[in-house]
Amino acid sequence: MTSTALLTDRYELTMVDAALRDGTAERHSVFEVFARRLPGGRRYGVVAGTGRLLDAIDRFRFGDAELAWLESEGVVGPATLAWLADYRFRGDVAGYREGELYFPSSPVLTVEGGFAEAVLLETLILSVLNADSAVATAAARMVSAAGARPLAEMGGRRTHERAAVSAARAAWIAGFQATSNLEAGRRWGVPTMGTAAHSFTLLHDSEEQAFRSQIDTLGAGTTLLVDTYDVREAVETAVRLAGPALGAVRIDSGDLQTVVQEVRSQLDALGATGARITVTNDLDEYAIAGLAASPVDSYGAGTRLVGGSGHPTAGFVYKLVERADDDGTMRAVAKKSVQKAGSGGRKWAFRLLEGGVATAERVVVSDAEPRVAGSRQLTVPLMTGGLADHAFVGVAGVRAAREHHAAAVRELPAEAMRLSPGDPAIPTDLG
Repeated sequence: MTSTALLTDRYELTMVDAALRDGTAERHSVFEVFARRLPGGRRYGVVAGTGRLLDAIDRFRFGDAELAWLESEGVVGPATLAWLADYRFRGDVAGYREGELYFPSSPVLTVEGGFAEAVLLETLILSVLNADSAVATAAARMVSAAGARPLAEMGGRRTHERAAVSAARAAWIAGFQATSNLEAGRRWGVPTMGTAAHSFTLLHDSEEQAFRSQIDTLGAGTTLLVDTYDVREAVETAVRLAGPALGAVRIDSGDLQTVVQEVRSQLDALGATGARITVTNDLDEYAIAGLAASPVDSYGAGTRLVGGSGHPTAGFVYKLVERADDDGTMRAVAKKSVQKAGSGGRKWAFRLLEGGVATAERVVVSDAEPRVAGSRQLTVPLMTGGLADHAFVGVAGVRAAREHHAAAVRELPAEAMRLSPGDPAIPTDLG
């Protein structure tokens, strides 16, 4: 088991060190993850990374190597090192299902336990949820812009090698059809795709030799990259070699709207009416929307996708909202600072629906689980007593998240699909 314990900030451990010294470390506490606003005036966000996070929390253990390093650096004292040696999270985690939509002030995750055991998870939780949700939100907007046309994730060369795997996972949850990343396929069950890059064409003495080799290996139904040299000549060669059974051509450069139209006309004139056209080239939701009237059959997105399409973080924060007094009575707490004021108390969230269409997000402060008529409950148990619900982890968890996301998107009002900056698709009612 690979430990995740040092994937954290130093001040998490120094807070624990001080709390153990002053006797407040075991105070029962409730932490909440939420975003104050949606990045870039987007209409909704997508929660992603939950399944990865539950696994990471389970592996948040301090082994001999981690403890030795902390001791050598003088991060905490001997008593805290002994406490960390026995640490594992034994509290409860509740929150939104992976793939769910969120809005400003949505309590997407609630962590409950002793102060020390819960505060240690802050950095890890925010690291996973902020990155994965940013990618999933960008992916969902691209899926919306693409309509019925499929998208493939291909951003592995544009981000950290491990981030590439989680990005492919998040994009698939949000509706992408495949990824170029093999580790995402092996670990998370995401369908994989890919054929050849420009280097394969440049390797051969002629484009025709490269195409012939690819067809011999992968069959006439393969996708041939046609913009290494002259697009028109490449399309003619592709059809001549593969015949009407040519699967697809890929275009990765140029004025895509113009080039795509010309290629479609040429393919049809050569008899390859069933050959598809896929386009790549740093696409984002706006470029995809701009190609809506073009005869494109599918898209590949990479650079912009793995960077959250300009917003690489979801903006989630992790705040203490309730804690016990010395007599055990729970007290709501919150920051009061200007522009960063919080809302105290344990919260439960519901999606209000009318005729199957979402109208508002209702957030209720209550120590006991409330009920709200005409709604779908958003807050569900994810981890109890430190044990994750297996329905949310592994390959099965990813598939469930993808299905849940598709259902949640179908509840949105039509205006939620607008790409222009604006107000959230539905209001958040902090009732």
